[in-house]
Amino acid sequence: MHGEYKVPGGKLVVVDFDVVDGVIRSPRVAGDFFLEPDEALADIDAALDGLPAASDARQIAAAVTAGLRDGAVMLGFSAEAVAVAVRRALTDATTWSNYEWEIVHDEAVPPRLHLALDEVLATRVGEGRRKPTLRFWEWDESAVVIGSFQSVKNEVDPEGAEKYGFDIVRRISGGGAMMMERGNVVTYSLYVPSELVQGMSFADSYAYLDDWVLQGLRAIGIEATYQPLNDIASPLGKIGGAAQKRLGSGGVLHHVTMSYDLDNAKMLEVLRIGREKISDKGIASAAKRVDPLRSQTGLSRAAIIESLKQTFVGLYGATPGTVSADELAEAEALVESKFATREWLYRVP
Repeated sequence: MHGEYKVPGGKLVVVDFDVVDGVIRSPRVAGDFFLEPDEALADIDAALDGLPAASDARQIAAAVTAGLRDGAVMLGFSAEAVAVAVRRALTDATTWSNYEWEIVHDEAVPPRLHLALDEVLATRVGEGRRKPTLRFWEWDESAVVIGSFQSVKNEVDPEGAEKYGFDIVRRISGGGAMMMERGNVVTYSLYVPSELVQGMSFADSYAYLDDWVLQGLRAIGIEATYQPLNDIASPLGKIGGAAQKRLGSGGVLHHVTMSYDLDNAKMLEVLRIGREKISDKGIASAAKRVDPLRSQTGLSRAAIIESLKQTFVGLYGATPGTVSADELAEAEALVESKFATREWLYRVP
């Protein structure tokens, strides 16, 4: 068995072992991490040896932690990272390099059609009918996109939304409401096979799938970091947030919205952002929660997207693509049957 896990923002962990009668045997952990003292590597191997192959990541991490000698220091990786590598070895996990990637950056479509495309394209990737894809969204309409489980009345002020021309739509992933003002957000979706995040918890997969964009943001001068569970942040404030949905087809949808520019006063009129929402952020005002890309880089929105594309291509060798006519037709039909219906929008009133 062979498993690899690149810690987001950290180092690569590689594990090789045999499985004999349902038990892990002869484990060998390696990687470009740092570990002191040297003898602690043998502790990790010994902790894995004899574990049931059916052990979950929490059990594996606990065994590694318990097996380490006092004073051992792990830099660039952790017991949890070792556990993920082991679980990926025990499943049919893949890595980014196993796939041919496509980047789609088509003309603007209505917000509901963007949401329908997310479902259609993620489903097709899961079914093997489309290459794994990174798609950037273009907007010529403004919308508030609420999470799958949010209440419309709790999240959106209808008077503020109407005043500023924001449509209200619901996506298939969880998470919080996003104010998508045309021209002022950078939104992208990743459609990947479930095997890419096999062996990872939901929390691990968020960090794993966001790692490339952190590298892209750093390339344009932003000290971007991942903040669990689903935020992309910098020392100056939150930049954006991610949401994820795993579909029955075997596809995974992971989409991210980052603020390019933001009218804080308008946001507070359109969204109902209460004290409870911001209390765990350690700040006094919701208006200070988000620090947009424009203020941190001085670059145009188009230039930022182009730079992010170049980062992705450099990492994974992606090629340009487009949404096909039949994919678009399927998404348009899904808008009519689902995303444009009152039943979907108000499924949580």
